[in-house]
Amino acid sequence: MARAGLNLDRLAQVGAELADEVGFDQVTPSALARHVGVKVQSLYAHVANAQDLKTRICLLALEEMADRAADAAAGRSGRDALAALTAVYRDYARQHPGRYQAARFHLDSQTAASSAAVRHSQMMRAVLRGYGLPEPEQTHAVRLLGAVLHGFTDLELAGSYAHSSPDPGESWTWTIDSLDRLLRTWSTA
Repeated sequence: MARAGLNLDRLAQVGAELADEVGFDQVTPSALARHVGVKVQSLYAHVANAQDLKTRICLLALEEMADRAADAAAGRSGRDALAALTAVYRDYARQHPGRYQAARFHLDSQTAASSAAVRHSQMMRAVLRGYGLPEPEQTHAVRLLGAVLHGFTDLELAGSYAHSSPDPGESWTWTIDSLDRLLRTWSTA
């Protein structure tokens, strides 16, 4: 990348690509500077520090996933919406493991509130309203779905399911079916 091409958006994009290649934890201003062929001081004209760089990569990943999730879930309800929305996260993680990790980077409250993370929450809650879940059960269900989704995906990415049958895809379908049954029979009593 030529120096003239350096800007904040481009650095976040290249940082996200680097995260997919080497892992999000390995993306530093020094590593990114080497990757784009500039001195690290040139990066500091655009990003304040490593935290700022990682935050910008996180925001990019959250935006990408939110766009995909909105497209996938549009016009769907119930199990179809649940399956479409969760498949986006699993597929994104497999296609972009570094960005997926980046999307879970801890953001300060103000940054999180103005990020695509809000869209993720809104989409998940929309799916849950289709099951008739009121508050505070929706919050519990969002946390349950997040734990199952991220736990399954993290284990799959780590290779934990690579040496046993059935295929992880079968287990994924079974998991979504089980979550659907749980949500359809959720009792607030």
